[in-house]
Amino acid sequence: MAEKVVRLPVVDGLGNTLRKDNWWVGPLVTFCVLTGFVVYATFRAFEGTNYAWGPYLSPLASPYFETKDLGIPLLTPAILILPFPGLFRFTCYYYRKAYYRSFAMTPPACAVGARSPGHYNGERKLLLFQNLHRYAMYFALLFLVFLWHDFVKSLLWNGELGFGVGSFVIFLNCAFLTLYTTSCHSFRHLVGGSVDSYSTAPLGMLRHKVWSWVSRLNVNHMAFAWISLFGVVLCDVYIRSVATGAIQDIRLF
Repeated sequence: MAEKVVRLPVVDGLGNTLRKDNWWVGPLVTFCVLTGFVVYATFRAFEGTNYAWGPYLSPLASPYFETKDLGIPLLTPAILILPFPGLFRFTCYYYRKAYYRSFAMTPPACAVGARSPGHYNGERKLLLFQNLHRYAMYFALLFLVFLWHDFVKSLLWNGELGFGVGSFVIFLNCAFLTLYTTSCHSFRHLVGGSVDSYSTAPLGMLRHKVWSWVSRLNVNHMAFAWISLFGVVLCDVYIRSVATGAIQDIRLF
């Protein structure tokens, strides 16, 4: 007796799916948040002012380079800086999934019809630049050094030790960005992913411990990606608000 073949309905076409949940909420929220961040960062990049107040420096313009005397139109300190951390985030393995789904809709969610099914070519052709992520990570690590230096500077008020709300905001931003960067898949590979045998590799046991620690962080890489994104905006908004006089910084000690 021949077995009966059960044919499932074919789901084809953008947004077509058999799912009954609100699958579209995630891509929609991602689209709105990332668009909002790009709009805000672009505005701040071309605004060209209010990046610093007292010992505080916005992460959007760190390290700070004055551009007024260069005579180049539309060139601001933030425009010099933002392409480097921007490249790290744009090529991030998690963010690729986020904007492939929310912007390119290839597909917008699991088991949901894609915009152009069968046309994804991987990290080739135009998307070849995605492979720069591992190199952008080195810039990200370097920028962490500058950002933590900015935090230390935020504790010095005319040569005296002090701690304001701005110092706390800068500290949180540094901590969030450190967690995001060190939980990165490329960083995990750097510290131990390329080792075939820890017992025979130089500093093998130490590298294994670091790799294990980074692996635990890597599980929460998505959360760190979003928290650090909001952290950058919060830090810049706070420093800009203090610099423009919209709010007053409070010295805690």
